[in-house]
Amino acid sequence: MYFVPYRQTMKRDIQQEEDVFKLMALSEMLGIPNPVSFYTLELMPFVLEDFHEWHKRMGMEKSPLDGFRCC
Repeated sequence: MYFVPYRQTMKRDIQQEEDVFKLMALSEMLGIPNPVSFYTLELMPFVLEDFHEWHKRMGMEKSPLDGFRCC
């Protein structure tokens, strides 16, 4: 296969892109001003699906959001 030698690298890059996207989508809830928060509000159901794995991967033991408990 052509992709076999680069599978880990590609998977890691995709994971990093998803992490940055989630950070941008949740930035308003984390206290970071976001000028497009109105548009990212529509994405919340999709972002919150795997929120637990994301905040654990980012090194946060508990949920950083006050109104959202997942642990």
